[in-house]
Amino acid sequence: MMSKFKTVTWPKVILFGDSITQFSFQPNGWGAEIADKLARKCDVVNRGLSGYNSKWGKIVLPRLINSQSSADNNIAAVTVFFGANDCSLEDKNPQQHIPLQEYSENLKEITRFLASAGVSADKVIFITPPPIHEPAWEKQCILKGFSLNRHNSVAGQYAQACVQAASQCGTDVLDLWTLMQKDGQDYTVYLSDGLHLSEKGNQFVAQHLWGLLESRVANLPFILPYWGDVDAKSPESSLLCDQ
Repeated sequence: MMSKFKTVTWPKVILFGDSITQFSFQPNGWGAEIADKLARKCDVVNRGLSGYNSKWGKIVLPRLINSQSSADNNIAAVTVFFGANDCSLEDKNPQQHIPLQEYSENLKEITRFLASAGVSADKVIFITPPPIHEPAWEKQCILKGFSLNRHNSVAGQYAQACVQAASQCGTDVLDLWTLMQKDGQDYTVYLSDGLHLSEKGNQFVAQHLWGLLESRVANLPFILPYWGDVDAKSPESSLLCDQ
């Protein structure tokens, strides 16, 4: 019969957003790279929901994180990455479109709910929608029988609203829309279809997000002993002790 021992609890980093988050665990995805960096320190949990906007995200969030047992959540950080669907043009894509002011309020409500679940604002990172390359995205729309349903300038308005909401909530923010177009660079290399991220785009997000995330996880310990430190003659003494 095995002796009693303390269960090891991994802290969590939760990636919450739309398809750009859902697809981030694909090979060379930004979420996969973050998870790799945090192996043996955190569980990186993908809660990306393809096609969702901030309103739907706000509604389902209480089903994803339990606010009644905040002490058990053990959440080190949460990324909130909505806007690419919210910024759809109302007349072209009314199902996903969310008005600008409502988008901003939804982000604030998400932050308030996270606070009620024990995740303070300093653990939250907003991510703005990336820029949109309209010619490439229009081709995708036409293939699906639609007309162009997003404009880069409108995505920029939502990105600005996201930055302002972050300032008001006290969260950090990664402004992809601005950074990817900084100094007139060719932002199209960061997009696979005019909207979603290419491999370079995933690398870009991972690099810049890690710059914000690293300080939030820097003090987390390496979980369970390094193999070279395990007592081969009495492994239980190394492996079942509290760290």
